[in-house]
Amino acid sequence: MSKEDRLREILNEVAQEIAGAQSNPRTWLSWMVYLLARLEEQAAKAGSANRESYVEMLSALQDEIRNRARTGGWN
Repeated sequence: MSKEDRLREILNEVAQEIAGAQSNPRTWLSWMVYLLARLEEQAAKAGSANRESYVEMLSALQDEIRNRARTGGWN
């Protein structure tokens, strides 16, 4: 199994755990914020270039969320 496949498997398990613990999607916001904060910490540990890249990723994520809201699907 590749690293990417293993990571997808882990994220699928996390999504199931969150949904199982809190069935209302509105309550998942705090978990999304928590995850993004942990990822930001990891980017900052790796240096300022990665911190800047993280901020760029957040901008791209905003675009993806806007597209999802507009089209009803993920790319």
